Amino acid sequence: MPFSNGSEERPSFVLATVPGLEAAQGWLAAVLCGAYVLALTGNCAVLLAVRLERSLHAPMYLFLCMLAAIDLALSSCTVPRVLCFYWFGSREIGFGACLLQMFLIHALSAVESAVLLAMAVDRYVAICHPLRHAAVLTNAATAKIGLAAMARGVLFFLPLPLLLLPLPFCGSRALSHSFCLHQDVMNLACANTTPSMVYGLTAILLVMGLDAVLICLSYILILKAVLRLGAWRDRLKVFGTCVAHICVVLAFYVPLIGLSVVHRFGRDLAPLVHVTMGNIYILVPAVLNPIIYGVRTKQIQRRILSLLHVSDRPPQ
Repeated sequence: MPFSNGSEERPSFVLATVPGLEAAQGWLAAVLCGAYVLALTGNCAVLLAVRLERSLHAPMYLFLCMLAAIDLALSSCTVPRVLCFYWFGSREIGFGACLLQMFLIHALSAVESAVLLAMAVDRYVAICHPLRHAAVLTNAATAKIGLAAMARGVLFFLPLPLLLLPLPFCGSRALSHSFCLHQDVMNLACANTTPSMVYGLTAILLVMGLDAVLICLSYILILKAVLRLGAWRDRLKVFGTCVAHICVVLAFYVPLIGLSVVHRFGRDLAPLVHVTMGNIYILVPAVLNPIIYGVRTKQIQRRILSLLHVSDRPPQ
């Protein structure tokens, strides 16, 4: 019997498991927990290092702090629930909790995409218009960009749970991931989901799709400016300032594209593929981002080492 809008009881959904690997759920939970702890430690270390190191109070590193805060929020609204599922067998998630989690995942992903675009613009201005960089990208402007990114994410993706709220759900309640995503939940509704599907696709294209195009355009302009430099050593030195950002962009967009492809064209794939791609999408950027910038930024390395009371000076 379908759950209608007028029903007092709303459906709960069943989180996905991997058939045939039930005996190994303890090990899977240990891997996820280790990755989550690594993400928490790395991103908190980046936030603390930038907070304490005055030389890092610049737009690029303030954007990096935003990225770290988003990764902390995104992983924390999904991974603890997944761990409860693996450790305690609690596979069901309530209707309201599922819609809230879905909104947070999509909205935070949109904010992260906007911050990555802002970092690309920062690199473009720093390389192509270095004399105007300090005047254009002030700390106040950086804060306004962060607030605008947050507002855009909320405004574009708040309609997603609102469009699903009145729909009746019947039949299977099994999700294909360990957390709630819009298309996954929408496919379980036993009503016309065309408005929800059209809006969801439009929002993704106007937010993440447009951001990706603008990031590519920024790097085309950066590459043209770098190639105008005379010596190859100068070209490599200037473009080297973009390497960390390019790696972070790839760490975000490659899992996002992979998850989208699995959703659109991989309905016949094994459940393991869906579950794995979902976990990669949530955890890989959160784990890799602090490592990438920690390796590429000497000031962050020194500050983190000083916090750990480890000296990086060579022995006398």
